[in-house]
Amino acid sequence: MRQAVLGVFAGLALAGVGVFWWQGRAAVENSAPPPPASGAPTPGPETLPVSNPGSLKGPAPPEVSELTREEQRFFRYDRNRDRLITRNEMLSTRADAFRALDDDGNNLLTFEEWAVTTVERFESADGDGDGRLTPREFATTAPKPAAKKPACKC
Repeated sequence: MRQAVLGVFAGLALAGVGVFWWQGRAAVENSAPPPPASGAPTPGPETLPVSNPGSLKGPAPPEVSELTREEQRFFRYDRNRDRLITRNEMLSTRADAFRALDDDGNNLLTFEEWAVTTVERFESADGDGDGRLTPREFATTAPKPAAKKPACKC
């Protein structure tokens, strides 16, 4: 008895899926483009559609920045664009990377531990000790490039 009920239920489910599938195909076929008129040339794959934009003009393409890679890195830290990085500007951009500074390896880093490391890094880069980094001083804080791995193990 249980098998008969299960068989009827499975048959109804398959019939329902078939009805929805059939209705979906009909909707796609109704919105299909009409067949080409007799005698009209069929466009080949290499012909492109032609349009006349009239007097419309699109937006200007973006201009290429002439900043070097180091200048772009400098301006990510220099929030107010005064070409000087203050201690607060240096600390504000380090919030995402503070997990890498976990010295004791316990996967917990207090804000104080992070701030001490960042302040020490700032003070070591600040050669003249004026509390600001010039572009030349900031260049000393660039991360060291990663060692390149061979492309294959031949």
